[in-house]
Amino acid sequence: MRKLQNTRLAIIGTVGLPAKYGGFETLAQQLVLQLGDDIDITVYCSGHSYPELDRPAKWKGAKLKYIPLRANGPQSILYDFFSMLHALFFCDVLLVLGVSGCLFLPLIKMFSKKRVIVNIDGLEWLRPKWSGFGKRFLQWSEWMATRYADEIICDNAAIQKYVMDRYGRYSRLITYGADHVDPISARTREARHFPFMEKAYAFKVCRIEPENNLHMVLEAFSQNLELPIVVVGNWDHSEFGIQLRSAYSQYPHLHLLDPIYEPKVLNLLRSNCQLYVHGHSAGGTNPSLVEAMYLGLPIIAFEVIYNRITTQHQAAYFNNADELAAIIQDVTPQRLEQIALSLQRIAIKEYNWAYISDSYAKAAFGAVPAPVPSFDFELPLALRQSFQPALKTN
Repeated sequence: MRKLQNTRLAIIGTVGLPAKYGGFETLAQQLVLQLGDDIDITVYCSGHSYPELDRPAKWKGAKLKYIPLRANGPQSILYDFFSMLHALFFCDVLLVLGVSGCLFLPLIKMFSKKRVIVNIDGLEWLRPKWSGFGKRFLQWSEWMATRYADEIICDNAAIQKYVMDRYGRYSRLITYGADHVDPISARTREARHFPFMEKAYAFKVCRIEPENNLHMVLEAFSQNLELPIVVVGNWDHSEFGIQLRSAYSQYPHLHLLDPIYEPKVLNLLRSNCQLYVHGHSAGGTNPSLVEAMYLGLPIIAFEVIYNRITTQHQAAYFNNADELAAIIQDVTPQRLEQIALSLQRIAIKEYNWAYISDSYAKAAFGAVPAPVPSFDFELPLALRQSFQPALKTN
C-alpha cells in the first residue's frame, strides 16, 4: 500500500477525533490507526464538540479540520456539505459516513471528478422518531447517495440486499471491527464504585430510543428478581427516556446508569456481566453488538434480520418481553457458555480492524472491484412493502 502515500483521503460525517461519541467515530479512529502510515488522511470534526482550547491540528498523524456546526441533528446536513466542499480542494477521495449531506452530491459531482464513497449506515428513515418531512428527506438523501456516489458501502448484508432490491445497485459489504475492546477484570479499583458487580448481572448499553426496545427489556427483567440488569444510556435525552426511567426506577434490581464515555469503565461493566442483552431493531451491524461478541459474552438479541446476520444465528433471540423473560428464566449456564464461545469465534474471524481497514482502502482507491453479492435470505415483508414502488439508480 506504500504507493498510496501521496493519496489524500477525507473522512466526513463524524463528530471528530479523538473518538468520544459512537460507531462512526470509532471507525474513523481505526482507519487512521490502521492506514495512517500509508495514506494522507484528513478527518473533519465538529467545532461544537471540541472547545477551541482542545483542538489539536493532528491526531496520530491525521489532519483535523474543524467545522463550526454540529455533526448531528439538523445541522448535520450543512456540516457534511461544508466538509465535502472543503475537502474538494485538499483531498483525492471523500469517504462520507452517513447520508445526511448527500442531498448535495449532484452539485459536488457536477464540479468535481473526485472519488466519493458513501457508507449509508442503517436505514435511518425507518426509525420511529422520524415522520413526515424528516422521513422523506432521509429517503431522498439515501437515494441521492445511491445515485451519485462512486461506491456505496453497507455494514450488513441485509442493508446490502436492501440497496440492491430498492435501487438496483451493487454495494460493498464492510462491517465494523471489535478487536479494539479489551476485557477488564472485576478486581480493578474502578469496580468498587459498582456494588452490583459483587453478584451476577445482565448488561445493556444503548441510546434510549424506542427502536432499541428498552421497554421490552425492562419489563422482562422487572419480572425476574434473581438476575439484576445494568443499563447504560442517555435517559435524559428525550421524553421517552425520562418516562421510561421514571417508570422502572422503583425496581432496586434494575440499575439505570447515565452514559459512560470512558472505554475502560464501560468495558469493565461489559466484561463481567453474566449475559448481554441487545435490543436494537433498526440499522445494520451494530458496533456494541460486535464488541460484546468479541468480549466473549453470551448474547440475547432482538429477533431482527440485522442481528441474525451479525451473530450468524448463534445467539438467543426474543420478539417481546414475555419471550425474553422466559429465556432469562430457563437458559442454562451450559447454553450461555456455548453461545459465548460461538459468538466470540465469529467476532475474532469477521470483525477485526486490520481486515476492515484494508477493505476500506480497496473501496476508496478502487484497487479491487466490489464483489457481486449473493443472498440466501429475503428481507422482511414490512420492509419490502415500505419502498414500493422502487427507485432505481440506473
